[in-house]
Amino acid sequence: MIYFDNAATGGRKPDQVLTAVASSIKVCANPGRSGHQLSLSCANLVHACRGALNEYFNGYGVDKVVFTKNCTEALNIALLGVLKKGDHVVTTCMEHNSVLRPLEFLKNIGTIEYDVCPLRGDDERSKNIHPEDILALIKPNTRLIAVTAASNVNGAIPNLEAIRAVLPKRVLLLCDGAQGGGHLPINMQKTGVDLLALAGHKGMLGIQGSGALLFSDRAEPSPLLFGGTGSMSVSLQMPDFYPDALEAGTLSFPAVLSLLEGVRYLTVHDRQIRSRLTMLTACFLKKLRLLRGYECYSLPNPCGIVAFKHQRLPSEHIAELLSNSFHIAVRGGLHCAPLMHEALGSLDGGLVRVSFSHFNSEPEGDELIYALEKIDAM
Repeated sequence: MIYFDNAATGGRKPDQVLTAVASSIKVCANPGRSGHQLSLSCANLVHACRGALNEYFNGYGVDKVVFTKNCTEALNIALLGVLKKGDHVVTTCMEHNSVLRPLEFLKNIGTIEYDVCPLRGDDERSKNIHPEDILALIKPNTRLIAVTAASNVNGAIPNLEAIRAVLPKRVLLLCDGAQGGGHLPINMQKTGVDLLALAGHKGMLGIQGSGALLFSDRAEPSPLLFGGTGSMSVSLQMPDFYPDALEAGTLSFPAVLSLLEGVRYLTVHDRQIRSRLTMLTACFLKKLRLLRGYECYSLPNPCGIVAFKHQRLPSEHIAELLSNSFHIAVRGGLHCAPLMHEALGSLDGGLVRVSFSHFNSEPEGDELIYALEKIDAM
């Protein structure tokens, strides 16, 4: 099967990631729980991964790098662990439900209020967030702005640096890096990002079950999960220092190790990956626009995401036909981002999302073009 669903999860990993995961399963111990040599060796690798992530994203220190099982958990810590009663939040209609649902929960229990910044643009392909529109929604009690690094629907990329530039200094900036991590050069300190939530299993090239939250001294998230940490065991309270305060329970050592090797791979190859994904999306879009019956919703982008719809057939039906008749994996529907689809006018029927990996090739894209042409003729 040709795999074009990398925005859901990366279909292929670098060999060094696979080797590290296999090794971690064969011989492992519980990092940070025991004092024997094997446990300490595992703990050193966990610490190395914190350091690698902190350096790669120019974070605020290795103690401000917390491992999670996915980006959703990281976003929940960033929102439920930071926001307090009476706070106001501004988010955008580009966001995933992993941002919107926690905000809606906090709103429904009376903790916060939030506003949603709309999209603007000449057409569906170029619509994006404008910093002045976010600024217009700021209130005296605005505590946090939540913005995705890249849309998981069509690959649109907000200008985080420009958004930060218009914000009052007191306001925290949370970035959902599920799609941007590994694909975009996110520099937390330069851009002024206070919290960065990451999915390890997409552009970061790790395995499922890997994720992280990086944050600044200003954020100070409180724990959502309580239990053993291997530190301060005499106390019935959670440790008051990071990362222990946010890492109750045993970490997935294979997942962390996969993330470490993914970051090491990206450190060498990320520029080539961005260039290749931009090329693959540009080539595919050029050919897709020549097909009858299809409408594009994306511009070429380094996240590898292309969204489109057919004038007659629902997106999920096209995805089903591609899978069953042509052995090509894409995703149809709403992609857990209903407000983005509403803004694009695609809430009814959704969009087909093709998401490339740098391991994909232009001939594979041509096979998809051929299949789409056949589907239109059905």
